[in-house]
Amino acid sequence: MKSFKLSRFLTNLGAYLILTFFALIMLFPFIFMVTTSLKTPDDTFNYPPRLLPREGVEISLEGFEKPVPLYLIEKDGVQSEFALVESGIPAGIYAETDNQSITYSVPLDQAKPSESGEQFVMPDGTVQPIMDVLINGNIVQLVQVGKTALGRFIDPEDFSREVFQVVRTSQPVTKVTAHPENYTRVMTMENMGRSLTNTILVTLFVVIGQLVTSVMGGYAFARLRFPGKDKLFVFYLGTIMIPFVMLIIPLYQLMVLFGWTDKLAALIFPWIFSAYGTFLMRQFFITVPKEIEEAALIDGASRFKILYSIFLPAAAPALATMATFTFLYAWNSFFWPLVIINTGNYENHVLTLTLNMLRGRASDSANLILAGAAISILPPFLLYILGQRFFIESAMSSGVKG
Repeated sequence: MKSFKLSRFLTNLGAYLILTFFALIMLFPFIFMVTTSLKTPDDTFNYPPRLLPREGVEISLEGFEKPVPLYLIEKDGVQSEFALVESGIPAGIYAETDNQSITYSVPLDQAKPSESGEQFVMPDGTVQPIMDVLINGNIVQLVQVGKTALGRFIDPEDFSREVFQVVRTSQPVTKVTAHPENYTRVMTMENMGRSLTNTILVTLFVVIGQLVTSVMGGYAFARLRFPGKDKLFVFYLGTIMIPFVMLIIPLYQLMVLFGWTDKLAALIFPWIFSAYGTFLMRQFFITVPKEIEEAALIDGASRFKILYSIFLPAAAPALATMATFTFLYAWNSFFWPLVIINTGNYENHVLTLTLNMLRGRASDSANLILAGAAISILPPFLLYILGQRFFIESAMSSGVKG
């Protein structure tokens, strides 16, 4: 019995570990987007990339007006924290005459021509003087093979201990931090606050409109009798097969006729009718037993009363599923707003248009672009999580709730 429980526990544990592993893989791009949106521009382009946002640590030193950054510097075989107090110091790159693979970067004022006046012929045929270079307190005869710029690092505890090193290749001392002000900055750029409001309004009106028209149309095709019902339904359903690109020009001409170009009405009214939604609700309403509807009619209930009191409560999973799909489509719509809304009309922009403009304006600040993307993705992401259980109910429900 114990061996059976242990085997079952290990099996369940292995299944959970595997599912967790693949779930983390699926969530990693979203996690990386959120963490990068909280970084500074310098940290965004750091190599190798880091998941958590970090920034350099600074320290205030006596005698210096501004805080100076800290770096991890190796001196006397021990790695310690040193402060960068000066950068851009002219320096030379010096190498040994017998082994030029070993080089030293030293400030120019710490090297002078050798008293012997000897010269060295470089591999390319040029002649360079032998230099007396101060290396770790000792004079070494080297030859200059290049130029660079160094930074001067000092020990915060002992200013007499200093190191000259290339700043670009030095390792800064960092700490985990976050910059939520990136979101505030993005909201003020490209009028994104107005774009977010427009997107919410357009999405709500489209979702509510499609739910109303789909419920009414689905109930009519499922329960009402009128001439040509089946042929009309097939014709209406066939419009799903028409590619959207074929509808752009006639739809645009229709918006011009109504005077809705460059207005939010053009993003709402053409999309409150859905053949797919009508089909979905019709198929769901067909599953409702006719006996329930007939009993309600005998009791004197009207069609609207039957629809409101009987069909809608039973169709809650289907309504939630349709509302989620419609929300995602309306929220992420890009091509039609790009066609119908003028680029310069910031007051009527939606999020997708604003993000497209932000991509060009903040091309050197990936953290701001990802902050805008996070603002756009978070609402549908949360909606999908909250509405996930309705998808399962929609697939498993028979249409009658006990």
